[in-house]
Amino acid sequence: MPFGGGNKCGCCQKTVYFAEEVQCEGKSWHKSCFLCMVCKKNLDSTTVAVHVDEIYCKSCYGKKYGPKGYGFGGGAGTLSMDTGEGLGIKPEVQAPHRPTTNANTSKFAQKPGGSDVCPRCEKTVYAAEKVIGGGNSWHKACFRCAKCGKGLESTTVADRDGEIFCKGCYAKNFGPKGFGFGQGAGALAHSQ
Repeated sequence: MPFGGGNKCGCCQKTVYFAEEVQCEGKSWHKSCFLCMVCKKNLDSTTVAVHVDEIYCKSCYGKKYGPKGYGFGGGAGTLSMDTGEGLGIKPEVQAPHRPTTNANTSKFAQKPGGSDVCPRCEKTVYAAEKVIGGGNSWHKACFRCAKCGKGLESTTVADRDGEIFCKGCYAKNFGPKGFGFGQGAGALAHSQ
């Protein structure tokens, strides 16, 4: 350990103290710096992928360094976001997204005392009621889909622009649109 308190963070190069340390590939990181280099999602030992001195989530790592070419996506068998504008079809206009009212644009909204702030209600989140999802700390009661209000779990959450959604609402509002992408007789209906 270098003189001065702790190891240097692999991201910000500042001192990492024991209480905030995450170790990966022999390097130390602040918990708040242990993020994917591309999409900035929080990482842990099960979701991190390392390339040289850079850390990624497995999805971004695969896109950047995974196999490419015939048989590895990008062909007719993969989903695309073709809206049909080239055929004169007007894309459906989506309702405006209702963002949180949190004025702090930081990925980790915090109060000066260092405690986490829930992005939905903007109140302090204490450890006993803390749920982490979408890169933020939430109250258990606030950890609900922004569209339908359904309670979420870490395995059922999808995030976009700092807001969280259930998988159904996320797919309905932000997934691919057009012929062959649900909303017909063969699509699953979401009932509340």
